[in-house]
Amino acid sequence: MSEHHLLLCFLFFLSFSQILLSSCFSFSNSTKICPHGQSLALLHLKKSFSIKKSHSRFCRLPSYPKTEHWKEGSDCCSWDGVSCDLVTGHLIELDLSCSWLSGTIHSNSTLFRFPHLQRLNLAFNHFYGSSVSAGFGRFSSLTYLNLSDSGFSGLISPKISHLSNLVSLDLSWNDEAEFSLLGFDSLVQNLTKLQKLHLQGISISSVFPNSLLNRSSLISLDLSECGLYGRFPDKEIHLPKLELLSLRGNYELSGNFPRFSENNSLIDLHLSFTNFNRELPASIGNLKFLQILDLFGCQFSGSIPSSISNLKSLQILFLFDCQFLGSIPASLENLTQITSLILFGNHFSGKIPNVFDNLRNLISLDLSGNNFSGQIPPSIGNLTNLYELDFSDNQLEGAIPSSVYGFSSLSYVRLQDNLFNGTIPSWLYTLPSLVELDLSHNKFTGHIGEFQFDSLEKIDLSMNELHGSIPTLIFEFVNLSSLYLSSNNLSGVLETSKFEKLINLTDLDLSNNMLSLTMSVHSNSMLPNIQTLDLSHNNISGMFSWNVGKDTLGRLNLSYNSISGFEMQPWKSMQILDLHSNLLQGPLPTPPNSLFFFSISHNKLSGEISPLICKASSMGILDLSHNNLGGMLPHCLGNFSNDLSVLNLRRNQFHGIIPQTFLKGNSFRTLDFNSNQLEGLVPQSLIICKELEVLNLGNNKINDTFPHWLGALPKLQVLVLRSNHFHGQIGFSKIKSPFMSLRIIDLAHNDFEGDLPEMYLRSLKAAMNIDEGNMTRKHMGDDNYQDSMMVTIKGSEIEFVKILNTFTTIDFSSNKFQGVISECIGNLNSLRGLNLSHNYLTGCIPLSFKNLKMLESLDLSSNKLSGRIPQELTSLTFLEVLNLSQNHLIGFIPQGSQFQTFGNDSYYGNPGLCGFPLSNRCTTDEIPYPSQEIEAKFESGFDWKITLMGYGCGLVIGLSLGCFIFLSGKPEWLVWIIDKNIHKKIVRNKRSTRGRGARIS
Repeated sequence: MSEHHLLLCFLFFLSFSQILLSSCFSFSNSTKICPHGQSLALLHLKKSFSIKKSHSRFCRLPSYPKTEHWKEGSDCCSWDGVSCDLVTGHLIELDLSCSWLSGTIHSNSTLFRFPHLQRLNLAFNHFYGSSVSAGFGRFSSLTYLNLSDSGFSGLISPKISHLSNLVSLDLSWNDEAEFSLLGFDSLVQNLTKLQKLHLQGISISSVFPNSLLNRSSLISLDLSECGLYGRFPDKEIHLPKLELLSLRGNYELSGNFPRFSENNSLIDLHLSFTNFNRELPASIGNLKFLQILDLFGCQFSGSIPSSISNLKSLQILFLFDCQFLGSIPASLENLTQITSLILFGNHFSGKIPNVFDNLRNLISLDLSGNNFSGQIPPSIGNLTNLYELDFSDNQLEGAIPSSVYGFSSLSYVRLQDNLFNGTIPSWLYTLPSLVELDLSHNKFTGHIGEFQFDSLEKIDLSMNELHGSIPTLIFEFVNLSSLYLSSNNLSGVLETSKFEKLINLTDLDLSNNMLSLTMSVHSNSMLPNIQTLDLSHNNISGMFSWNVGKDTLGRLNLSYNSISGFEMQPWKSMQILDLHSNLLQGPLPTPPNSLFFFSISHNKLSGEISPLICKASSMGILDLSHNNLGGMLPHCLGNFSNDLSVLNLRRNQFHGIIPQTFLKGNSFRTLDFNSNQLEGLVPQSLIICKELEVLNLGNNKINDTFPHWLGALPKLQVLVLRSNHFHGQIGFSKIKSPFMSLRIIDLAHNDFEGDLPEMYLRSLKAAMNIDEGNMTRKHMGDDNYQDSMMVTIKGSEIEFVKILNTFTTIDFSSNKFQGVISECIGNLNSLRGLNLSHNYLTGCIPLSFKNLKMLESLDLSSNKLSGRIPQELTSLTFLEVLNLSQNHLIGFIPQGSQFQTFGNDSYYGNPGLCGFPLSNRCTTDEIPYPSQEIEAKFESGFDWKITLMGYGCGLVIGLSLGCFIFLSGKPEWLVWIIDKNIHKKIVRNKRSTRGRGARIS
């Protein structure tokens, strides 16, 4: 056939086709193909749902109410979301995803009247109360089913596995739906044509089915957060079409890293929050098409294999919060397509390799929370597309590179918790997109420069060595929400008017500097969104009357200043108010009713406590200690707040009786009335304070017998009754095991008499067998408030602001106890201090004292003890203070170990003693057999000085409870608050124990 004839035939075919198509369109426009019954069923389905936009709020596509335009009398095949067969008119596709629908799909719903349906999409609606019922199993022709994120719940019908033609099944994000025991296995066995299976969030509670790894048709498999458990199959995976595998969030699913054959198409691999472990294999290099590798929160360890450089398509590498170690391989420089490199929270070490020259597509770089050292590599300056840079919490040092340009998109810079020094480089002040800058906890010096752009929302330069004034431009940044400049050497005078433009500021911390503050005339209504304001440890003086954050301020800390007056503002949200350690005078300010924490201790307040304070019904911690407050205590103090856990009134001038009424179910943990003029009896209503851990009634005028009923308090750890008018015999308790938790008891300077209370001493389980190696060391109290202790040695008081939970001591000194010392004290083998001095005790020093292996101070002075000093006491290698003076002891003073350190003061007033260090020489008959030398090193490897600092209870130790710590979390061990000269004096005289020894107060 000639070319001419062929051309004519082709033109004729085109003309005929055009006529045919035109006729078809004309027919379709004039003829309704939707069957009437089908139309009615769809309209009935529409009426079963309500419409609300928020029901599709998580839809990633544009959402709208598709059923809104379904109208009776129109062709249903033309409705939104509806597709029909052009020949039969049967409904073959229904897409109501993101349609704002809400309602229940019942088993008799008209939805299930479309037997020819091939595709059904109901995703991103609100069908709460609906289940994936048997009705869905009727769609025998269905190839596509998407019910994701639509609120289905309950058991998924096993009939779903009858949909043997399904190619795509997505039930994900229906968190309350679950498969029956065999339902999931049946689905996997029967749906052999599946290419996409997404069940994220569906409860499967099964081992991973091996048969899924034989489905060569699979393209996308997401079984995230399905409760899979057991071990993932350890065999090579041959799924050549698989592009996505997600098993994340199956915490009990373990195994090695999946081994894929070289013939793979994998693009996304998500194993985060699983128990996959061991090292990454070299075969990871087979995943040449991989773009996303997510191993967040796994147990993988070892080093990163160099074969990772084969992943040339990799864009996102999440290896954070695992157990990786070693150095970063230099081969990472081959990952030229990578945009996110996130390695935080591992054990990587060494220097950060200089590999960033080729990684110019990086947007996020996070190496925080590792052990990297050295300096920032210079090639970091080539990452001109960088949006986020995080090297925080490492051991990096030196200066930050100064020659860096072109970071036009850099918005987040986090370099905190390192060892950087030098000045802050100028380029950090000129980043046009900078939103957050955190350089805290380093060693930066110099002045803070002027930031050039007002995009900043957070600045944290705290815990450095910066000095000078705060830059003026900072106060112009209207977007600034957080400003932390604490713990530097900043100085200057701040006028409150400077803060006028910071309308979005929520957190301001300028504490631990040398700043002064002046109140402007127009200081009201500033910082309208402030939530936390910390100006503590500065040079602020005079009257504080700054009315900020009337509706929002929740925490205000002005402690450790020289403020002499404070004007309480009508704060509506105030929860924590700390005014302690100032120069406040006059009456006690009435706190806001919303307050939870109120400390105004260590001031010069006077007058009485107003009953109005009891309107603060949310109060949890109230510390009014160390003032000149007086008068009688309001009766409501014990019952105005169920949340009140700490009431500290120590060192004031209150008189009268202790409040007698306490709320049932109260939260009292610490009650401290020490050093007042309170009298009367110990209120028996304290018996309902079941949470009580600390009761300090010392240094008052209480006239009572021993409150034996306190032994029923299950959590009582500290009982201080010293320096009162308690009297009589302690006797016995009707309680079977009293004071089970008590570990610090101070009854000194009272008029107790009779024998030592053996029953109580036998019950002090908290002072026995403390396993310090296996217990969590912590301090008494919580994050808001921690109990403190006052140590009095030779008339000098030293305050420790924390009490370690391993500290135990007994002080029964200066009473009228008589009789022998019970051998049962030797059972208290975790005791740190024992003071029985100034009583009328007789008999010998018990041999059982050799069991007090943790004892640091022993004072038995001024009694009527007789006999020899047991040679076995030389085994007490922690003993630093010994006072046996003013007794009737005889014989040779034991030698060896700690006894070599004690001076004459430990033994004077015992004319029958002889030997070192006394001048009295012993006769031959008095010299005992030499004892075996006791190794003086401690089992823990610490020497005495370390123990003294770590426990804060050497040289035993009295207790003063009440000084709080305001959310500081520091110091890590006990903080010594001690005058330098007093400390030197103690060191010089640590071998001397003349006088009354140490006491608890």
